[in-house]
Amino acid sequence: MATQKPSWVIDKERAKRQAANETVWLFGLHAVRDALLNPAREKLRLVLTKNAADKLGEAIAAGGVEPEIVDPRKFSVPIDEGSVHQGAALEAKPLNWGNLADVAISGTGAALVVLLDRVTDPHNVGAVLRSAEVFGARAVIAPHRHSAPETGALAKTASGALERQPYLRVGNLSDAMEELRAMGYVLIGLAGETEITLSEALATVGSRPVALVLGAEGPGLREKTRDTCDVVARIPAAGGFGSLNVSNAAAVALYAAVTRAQ
Repeated sequence: MATQKPSWVIDKERAKRQAANETVWLFGLHAVRDALLNPAREKLRLVLTKNAADKLGEAIAAGGVEPEIVDPRKFSVPIDEGSVHQGAALEAKPLNWGNLADVAISGTGAALVVLLDRVTDPHNVGAVLRSAEVFGARAVIAPHRHSAPETGALAKTASGALERQPYLRVGNLSDAMEELRAMGYVLIGLAGETEITLSEALATVGSRPVALVLGAEGPGLREKTRDTCDVVARIPAAGGFGSLNVSNAAAVALYAAVTRAQ
């Protein structure tokens, strides 16, 4: 008689099958061009208007996928209605950046990462990816659940950064934070109600690697995430009611981290 597999094994196998079948539709000239030029991106289907194909000529040749040229009035691909696709859409596999240790220890750029705690808005995550690339961070890290997945809207906001900036989605954010701490990272959470400023927190870090931890607008950092940080700091605001959204706060914090005195 066959032995019944444990439920956790069944769930893990199901998740692996779902991941293998998962695809993402990227849209917009810049997002599609950068994906076509990325050799690490597995491309499946390219849908273009003639006008978009003329603009993407070199990228199409490099991408290795035959385009389907369609009438602009019959641009039928599974993206949200109203998306500004500019006559270009690409179905592709999500990128695989490898494991956290490889990226955080030996990845390119400064020993600096950003962790996002339940930031679900793809536009915010896309903007964070852009800032992370500009300031040379090694990765943006978010939990698999309650985070923005790789989507066309995220890719378009990221303006190409999605193809170059590692975006790792992990099973448990607190576990990833503990793993980073074991690698030597100092975990700095951002919250508005603490007395310590970000510059004061960074002044104690020296040349050690830094992990900046940001929560969603409104709820902020979850209690478990906050407790796992080494220190929680704030970005000072001139006005009593001033605050930054998560993508702007990430940009300010990244700049502060890369320009800190060591």
